[in-house]
Amino acid sequence: MTAVPHAPLTQEDVLLEGFLALDTPEGFRAELIEGEIVVTPPPDGDHEHYISRIVRQVIRKSMTDMDFSGNKGLTLKAAPGAPRDHVVPDATFAAERLSLFRGAESWMPCDGVAMVLEVTSTRPGKDRDVKRRCYARGAIPLYLLVDRDDSTVTLFTEPENGDYREQHRVPFGKPLGLPAPFGFDLETSDFL
Repeated sequence: MTAVPHAPLTQEDVLLEGFLALDTPEGFRAELIEGEIVVTPPPDGDHEHYISRIVRQVIRKSMTDMDFSGNKGLTLKAAPGAPRDHVVPDATFAAERLSLFRGAESWMPCDGVAMVLEVTSTRPGKDRDVKRRCYARGAIPLYLLVDRDDSTVTLFTEPENGDYREQHRVPFGKPLGLPAPFGFDLETSDFL
């Protein structure tokens, strides 16, 4: 038998293997974001309140029937010098007709995702900047950010060259228009 030489593992390969082997405590969420492993504790009740209010509106008001997942792992294009990003948005929406979540692996590609939602928590900078870039690199059309520190809701649109070209921000209490395939004004009055 002849030994077959293997290419040496890169630092990115080792980091990805270590990340995928993590066994996080129940309720904790582990993500690999721009080459950094991020582990977050279970969210507080206010965090879940915002998600609940948004999901309810999306399901009831969208012009396209939407599927929702609150724990779907997405793989996204890598930042330079880092392994592919592995991110778990607070909410992921896709057109029901795609059945995108059915049969998907724990970590699935983001093709077909219509919108992701993040609500700021212990590391708000990650949601405002780093995750925004991750989602844009993945060409996810819409990124909705509920910023609890700033009391604002921002919709990022038109991903291009690793960021979103447009953003529409409203303070809590004001409606925010969601474009197709959603096609309704998101009410934020009960965020106050």
